[in-house]
Amino acid sequence: MMEDLPKPAMLAPTSLIDSDHPAVIAFARRAGGASQRERAVQLYYAVRDGFRYDPYLIDLTPAGMRASRVLELGIGWCVPKAALLAAAARAVGIPARVGYADVRNHLSTERMRRMLRTDLFIWHGYTELWLAGAWVKATPAFNVQLCQRFGLLPLDWDGRADSLYHPFDREGRRHMEYVNTRGSFDDVPLSRIVEDFAATYPAWNPLDAHGVDFDRDVGHEAR
Repeated sequence: MMEDLPKPAMLAPTSLIDSDHPAVIAFARRAGGASQRERAVQLYYAVRDGFRYDPYLIDLTPAGMRASRVLELGIGWCVPKAALLAAAARAVGIPARVGYADVRNHLSTERMRRMLRTDLFIWHGYTELWLAGAWVKATPAFNVQLCQRFGLLPLDWDGRADSLYHPFDREGRRHMEYVNTRGSFDDVPLSRIVEDFAATYPAWNPLDAHGVDFDRDVGHEAR
């Protein structure tokens, strides 16, 4: 479909997908590969495993949601990590956008369940990259070390098939269920995310988990 072809905006820096940030450019240029697909795959693994996933450090301010902020902190959650992959891809000439879905996470931590009062995680973020004439989804959220601790199957990606969460973990327990697709965007739709978080999680205060060790909670849940 013509309307689904890459647009100039999908190669340009935006407020939150700041592909013109010097740190993003330097990070992106470290990716090797002779083709766009090979570079994209290297960037995927660099984002997935180079930055620890931590949903306890959610900062919904514009500064906290920029792609470059993940590089600064060395950690991130699904939305900014997806933005970082999109920004790095754009920095090396690969059209990219961010996509979102609502997922039911059957293996979250007890603390997350208490804070959110639901196992529904809205606006889960992933990245879509234009490779060989098609959009391909990549989900760089869970680093491999987290998957090993929580007994999850890590998401591999070859740049050809979509990389989406597994429905079951290593032991066959239900893991992730996609329940709603939000669509694809040229930039992170922060105002919509903030509004929907407030409506869906009225009792949640992200500061309640700041300073808490997410990896320790994961280790406790995994035992």
